[in-house]
Amino acid sequence: MRTTYMAKPNAVERKWYVIDAAGKRVGRLATEIASILRGKHKPEFTPHVDTGDFVVVVNAEKVVFTGDKLHKKMYYRHSGYPGGLRSDRAIDVLQAHPERILYTAVKGMLPHTTLGRQQLTKLKVYAGENHPHQAQQPIPYESASN
Repeated sequence: MRTTYMAKPNAVERKWYVIDAAGKRVGRLATEIASILRGKHKPEFTPHVDTGDFVVVVNAEKVVFTGDKLHKKMYYRHSGYPGGLRSDRAIDVLQAHPERILYTAVKGMLPHTTLGRQQLTKLKVYAGENHPHQAQQPIPYESASN
């Protein structure tokens, strides 16, 4: 009789990956990042255990939108007060806070549970080339679609 393997939370080995976002499409890059954060690229993936790895994204300011999304896509946020809904176009968000574009795209692709919030903490997004995670020795991630 065979049994199903379930990963133990304390036995998961985590790696650090660095991804260069320059010239990549937002949605396609976000799906790969979400898959790494969940651990779906590992054979020991277990849906209810955080088996994912850390992801450091650099050059978030150089991501690409297809079509006319750069000018038409809207990003919304609410302050929590009545009348506190704010909206910005993608081009404005990309100029002011370029890391928010990828962060919100990946956040929407992770489970909306406590496990999803825990997995999202392993995502580090930076607008430029430099990042403070050299001590973790991140490995450049090569996507399967390249």
